[in-house]
Amino acid sequence: MATTAKDIEYAENVQKLMLNQKNIRNIGIVAHIHHGKTTLTDNLAAEAGMMSKELVGERMLTWIDKQEHERLMTIYGATVTMGHKCEGQEYLINLLDTPGHVDFGADVTQALRAVDGAVVMACAVEGMMPQTETVLHQALTERVKPILFINKVDRAIKELKLTPAQLQKRLTDLVIEINSFIARNVEPEFKEQWMLSVEKGTVAFGSALKKWAISIPAMKKFNVTFKDIIDLCSQDKDEELAKRAPAHIVVLDMVVAHLPTPLEAQKYRIKRLWRGEYDSELGKSLLACDAKGELAAGVTKIVYDQHAGMIATARIFSGKINEGEILHLVKTDRDSKVQQLSTFIAQRRMPIKTAIAGNVVGLIGMTDVAVGETLCEAGKTIEPFESIKHIFEPVVTKAIEAKNPQDLPKLIEYLRILGMEDPTLKIKISPETGETLVSGLGELHLDAKVERKLREKGLDIVVSPPVVVYRETVTKKSGETEGKSPNRHNKVFMIVEPMKDSIYQAIKSGRIQEGKIKKKKQDLIEAFCDAGMERDEAKQVVEVYNGNILVEATRGVVHIGEIMEMVHEAFEEVMEQGPLGKEPCYGLKVSIVDCKLHEDTIHRGPGQMIPCARQAITNAMLMAGTVLYEPAQTIRIDTPMEYLTEASKLVIGRRGLVMETNQQGTRYVMVAEVPVMEMFCFEAALKSASGGRGFQSLIDVAYKKLPSDLQLQTILRIRERKGMSKEMPKPIFD
Repeated sequence: MATTAKDIEYAENVQKLMLNQKNIRNIGIVAHIHHGKTTLTDNLAAEAGMMSKELVGERMLTWIDKQEHERLMTIYGATVTMGHKCEGQEYLINLLDTPGHVDFGADVTQALRAVDGAVVMACAVEGMMPQTETVLHQALTERVKPILFINKVDRAIKELKLTPAQLQKRLTDLVIEINSFIARNVEPEFKEQWMLSVEKGTVAFGSALKKWAISIPAMKKFNVTFKDIIDLCSQDKDEELAKRAPAHIVVLDMVVAHLPTPLEAQKYRIKRLWRGEYDSELGKSLLACDAKGELAAGVTKIVYDQHAGMIATARIFSGKINEGEILHLVKTDRDSKVQQLSTFIAQRRMPIKTAIAGNVVGLIGMTDVAVGETLCEAGKTIEPFESIKHIFEPVVTKAIEAKNPQDLPKLIEYLRILGMEDPTLKIKISPETGETLVSGLGELHLDAKVERKLREKGLDIVVSPPVVVYRETVTKKSGETEGKSPNRHNKVFMIVEPMKDSIYQAIKSGRIQEGKIKKKKQDLIEAFCDAGMERDEAKQVVEVYNGNILVEATRGVVHIGEIMEMVHEAFEEVMEQGPLGKEPCYGLKVSIVDCKLHEDTIHRGPGQMIPCARQAITNAMLMAGTVLYEPAQTIRIDTPMEYLTEASKLVIGRRGLVMETNQQGTRYVMVAEVPVMEMFCFEAALKSASGGRGFQSLIDVAYKKLPSDLQLQTILRIRERKGMSKEMPKPIFD
């Protein structure tokens, strides 16, 4: 698309606004699916002159992929940078629209790394739904401050026929419910400041589609009463209401007044996102969002364009980036050039020359950059930002192969790019069968982001039926178990035991960060202690990996420091592929308690110590009784009252458990737990059982012990599928 004079004017204005950090607001719009995120984004973009006002709710500006229009849902999300005038000042709003379907939750987490505040949307008709809780929890975990917009109030007035008193109670109850969730999940230091308040103006309500909104400050500003809202809406005078109380002004004024600047937010966000020394020059620069400091930026999104190559969205936390500059990719330890710097209007890119700390920008043309990468100045390296922690893990796997063997290199390359774009896609080639295995968050995730994209590239592929990703763990503590090196000159002694659930939950929630622990930080030790670990043991934890921990509990071993890197590697290998069926491990505490090492370094190199430590961990797991855990989804089922029995039968017939039911008007809400293995085609079965009127939403995914009568047959089926021996593994001690 050719650059117009209007585009040039827009880019010049944005470039100017980017330099005033006090007037920058980086925000995400997050909500349950179909609660109006993209329609609100359309509304705000239209008022900023980026699209026709008549197309609000139809064009869907941030739907950048054609299947988003086909499926009528956001899959990728996009950034829109716009200006907004408030109280005589002009502000720069970097708005990131996000998906609402749980299968695309990775895009939500990535967007939240880039922003400082979130407009949480809730539907006045449906209320707080499971994904509302999920995205709000993700925001709080990233220390992103929330405000609330209650959407579709026009439907509550017209369809539910609520009186003013009933509507007011409904809205008040929804605010109370969301505040209750925030109070349970926010860190204590933010609890008082981040609670939502109608009176303070951190709550607005309205209709994104009809282009009107209201809040307490807006009522005073526009001289509109609650009664005016109900009267005009009831009389279908939404256009008049939109003129008197325009949604874009109400929402963006609320953003400006109540969401933090980068200067304010980084003072507390950096301590969650970065593990470096805060009193170092870089640490001080990050906390201050210093545009003159050393460069530190985080990549939060990758999109591949066949013409422009990799397009990375990055949040600059310190320093600045110039067009044409060569940057260092910290995690991959290589340099790459920024061919072009840009801002975004969804998929349109507007070139700029420079960007300073506090901004969200596009970096075009960098090679092999991935989501979660840390960027710094060429010739330097810095402590990387924390990995982006996704709330759910891959639970479904499919084998994908090219029909034409000549297309195999293309398949591998396209999958590599897709894996860089979406880190929740786990892609590996099975060494036993040669299959390319792709794991994702669900069937829709794999279909939309992998199968569909490969076919669009012209690849003819064969896809296997979906299989479940299980977890291997132990039921009790092992004894002190040895592993021997191949040359028999070294021994490592390990103990493996189940981790306390409170510690696992702290890791899952992000309170305990994953990664190798090189320096003993007091806040990390306190996090382990708060989760129930003894202080002395907390000081010995040296790695947290995929929900498992490694403890270095040796005493007086002279050369332990020389072999620990190899022990880390062995630990990670076994945690990736357990002994039963090479499934990932879950909830394990692995302690290295003793070593007997050869004096000569040449006899204890990687070829000796990695197999030695790996054997010790595997032996300990088998001695402790390794079992399979299966992923189980906690789901919410909404169904008319007359179909409740059929819905219950459907759940129970799939090894499910009905946990609770409650009535909401003429509908029933059921909370149930169903194994993922039994969830394939569940949505279609529910529609059939409920006359097409029932639907389900995901609340949580947790791992539960696979029933004893299914353990052996499941393990053997996994081993056969992976080309492994049918003989069950046993400890090796010779």
